[in-house]
Amino acid sequence: MTTPRERLVLDPVAADQEVGRWLAALEEVRRDTLAVLADLPDGAVDADIGDAGDTIGTTLYHVALIEIDWVFSDVLDRAADIPGDLFPIDDRVEGGYLSPVTGESLTQHVERLSRTRALILNELRPMSSTDFHEVRARERIDLSASWVVFHLIDHEIEHRVRLAAIRGAVRP
Repeated sequence: MTTPRERLVLDPVAADQEVGRWLAALEEVRRDTLAVLADLPDGAVDADIGDAGDTIGTTLYHVALIEIDWVFSDVLDRAADIPGDLFPIDDRVEGGYLSPVTGESLTQHVERLSRTRALILNELRPMSSTDFHEVRARERIDLSASWVVFHLIDHEIEHRVRLAAIRGAVRP
């Protein structure tokens, strides 16, 4: 029996090939994150594994909020367009810790991730590579959309380590 051949490439998901490959990488990271979340027990989203770290729900909320904030606030300079119904809780509490987000199902968290991703892809897909790499001067920083996408990839991978640790602790 022959094993199917894997195809490991980043097929562009935007008209501009370069922008499309960066966005394909962003999507690949999300597929891997969702794979970590597959088959979690019902109580795992809010499980406290006793290590003083964040829960799965808190981590997923943070990943989605940071994603939309970087793109809408920093790249597009349109913070007012971030949907308040998706993000009713501030990212951090006093002391700099992530705001606890509890009481939502994994389905709700995954839907927030999905809606957030659809919103940012809708904004980034039409960009040319020139627009994607353009340095935007903001109040505290200068940045490009390409750097933001790189940062979002790195950010999600870092938090996926936490998600995998919780998954390992709560699975029988």
